[in-house]
Amino acid sequence: MVYEAKNYDSLLGTAGFSDQLLKNHFQLYKGYVDNTNKLLEVLMSMLQEGTTTPAFAEMKRRFAWEFNGMRLHELYFDNMSRQPSKPGSLVTKQLAAQFGSFEQWEKAFKAVGAMRGIGWVVLAYDPQGKKFFNLWINEH
Repeated sequence: MVYEAKNYDSLLGTAGFSDQLLKNHFQLYKGYVDNTNKLLEVLMSMLQEGTTTPAFAEMKRRFAWEFNGMRLHELYFDNMSRQPSKPGSLVTKQLAAQFGSFEQWEKAFKAVGAMRGIGWVVLAYDPQGKKFFNLWINEH
């Protein structure tokens, strides 16, 4: 399977994001897609040759990095819109109940997103604990 980078130019002009910032991240995303495809090709070739050396293991680890970078960007961009929107009422109510208010959750989310470092902040739901968490994904 060959992955193709999606076009997110429709997000240019989004309030709060400079076009240059978005273009830089579109290029970063394209690099993840390209490297995912390259590594898939190399890994499949190594498997067909029966090569499962430490080099294979390191390439497999690198594949996870590239693939995660590709998918995290797609999830992020796919959930962006040039038009502001309100979160769904069920999620809003659950976040407000857990954090005291939706605005308190948003403040906490932004605080994690403002941390220094290479990474992502994501809202995750733990179905066993029935709780939301603002998680830092370090270097995906």
